[in-house]
Amino acid sequence: MPTKHNLMVKVLDARPADVQKALKNAGINVLSVIEIHKEDVPEPASKEPKAEG
Repeated sequence: MPTKHNLMVKVLDARPADVQKALKNAGINVLSVIEIHKEDVPEPASKEPKAEG
């Protein structure tokens, strides 16, 4: 007998429709994708040393 699973997936720069399409393309039967929270992610600090002078 099939079972329903509720999962949470965190993604960067993806729309719910894109996530649903990717899961379906992987052969996963998707019942729904719901966006529950969205936040801006700050850009990572540059790893290059600052030039002196």
